[in-house]
Amino acid sequence: MNFKRRAAAATAVLAVAAAGLVAVQATAEATQTESTARPRACPGLLVTEGWYGANRARLQRMIDAHGHCGPRSHQGGARPVATFDWDNTVIKNDVGDATLYWLLRNGRIRTPAQGDWHTTSRYLTDPAAKALAKACPDTAATLPTRRNTACADEILSVYGEGTTTGGAEAFAGYDRRRMEPQYAWLAQLTRGWSTRQVKDFAAAARKENLAAPVGTEQRVGSGKVTGWVRYYDQQRDLIRTLKKAGFDVYVVSASPEPVAEVWARGVGIDARHTLGIRNVTSHGRLTAHLKGCGTVRDGDDSMITYIDGKRCWINREILGVRGAAAEKVQPAARRQVFAAGDSDTDVSFLRDATGLRLVLNRNKDEVMCRAYDDADGRWLVNPMFLQPKAAKADPYPCASTGYTGRDGKRGPVRRSDGSVIPDQKDTVHPASAPSSGPQD
Repeated sequence: MNFKRRAAAATAVLAVAAAGLVAVQATAEATQTESTARPRACPGLLVTEGWYGANRARLQRMIDAHGHCGPRSHQGGARPVATFDWDNTVIKNDVGDATLYWLLRNGRIRTPAQGDWHTTSRYLTDPAAKALAKACPDTAATLPTRRNTACADEILSVYGEGTTTGGAEAFAGYDRRRMEPQYAWLAQLTRGWSTRQVKDFAAAARKENLAAPVGTEQRVGSGKVTGWVRYYDQQRDLIRTLKKAGFDVYVVSASPEPVAEVWARGVGIDARHTLGIRNVTSHGRLTAHLKGCGTVRDGDDSMITYIDGKRCWINREILGVRGAAAEKVQPAARRQVFAAGDSDTDVSFLRDATGLRLVLNRNKDEVMCRAYDDADGRWLVNPMFLQPKAAKADPYPCASTGYTGRDGKRGPVRRSDGSVIPDQKDTVHPASAPSSGPQD
């Protein structure tokens, strides 16, 4: 009996010890769970319509992976960066165009110094300068473009078509990978005004274009031009979600920076997070000269936020890279995680993104060649969320003329390893598009 009692006692002791170990383990697991709990719920994308295939799901996985509650959380260090082009990426249509149309309709473009149109752009050709001088009188401080349709038409043609109304080339002698003189010209035409005044002009244009029904045209000069703009609900939602997840979100536009700032506020992005074409200022007024980046000095007017210029401005202003190095591709750890664009204008900063690259399909050769080739599996192609393009009938000429060199010559689009991208079929396009009403 003594042996049995001792055995029973030992069994009881072991049972108590085992129970204690279970309790200790449960406490430890609870403590560990509590210590690793997310401080707040992971933000999710809310808008479901308009996303093609698995794009929305892949964007959500990227946000979850790099945001504040993911395994790659940057808490305690640099926040992950997301960069968005603006025109036709976050909104439908072009806010630079909308602003120029407003300036012309309201007679807010200053007469060039001494009536010399060459002072508005170092790349303006002699035929263009002569055509503008002939059409636009220099008898007043501002041009009478509200009633002088010939002057308005000539400015519109030079800006929009890159030619005079007579068909002569309007700009020459620029680097096609870092400058688009037509885009730059809008910023240069704001010379003589203060930044605050240009913002007021942009705000007036914004109000008109958001209130106008989709499809509205307005008369400028003797013709009709687009008269409406819309924010994309999907991009508003994406930007909101990225910000809530801890991303630093920036707009990088080839429109004048004061104009982009006015519009970016509509998606919750402030002036500090908005980059665009910057004018050199003098005595509180904008001049026709532009600020530079990298090896380009202020006033050289040879680089704007365009293709390789966008890379430079992102590297310098967002990622803190100084000097000539800002023009170069940075190590992966110093680059943006996400980028979104719609055009060849955006191709360099899109390629720099280390996570995902979203391209809205506007049938632009180089960017679509790279996106459809998807060499590293990080490109997403989505139709435009309003009035998307129909399928392109012919393949993109990636292997022959899809790339535009610095001198303007066309050639094949090459991957990072130098290999040529074969021609690509246009496969991402919806059967129908969503509609949208007025916005505020």
